[in-house]
Amino acid sequence: MNDDEKGKQFLGLIDEQSNLQRSIVVKLSSLIRSKWNSNELQNELETLVEEYSKITKKINSLDENTSFL
Repeated sequence: MNDDEKGKQFLGLIDEQSNLQRSIVVKLSSLIRSKWNSNELQNELETLVEEYSKITKKINSLDENTSFL
């Protein structure tokens, strides 16, 4: 993969990460309003955090293997 493709992938991952951040904040806010009593929201939040972690690892991997950053 050339630097241009890696750059596009990086930007796509950053965009995806940003969208997940917004979703995490929304779910967390809802969970707080529920007094932490919603198993459904807890599960959704857990899934979002796992997805966020995976994307962060991909971004870090690109950073380690790329000179454009």
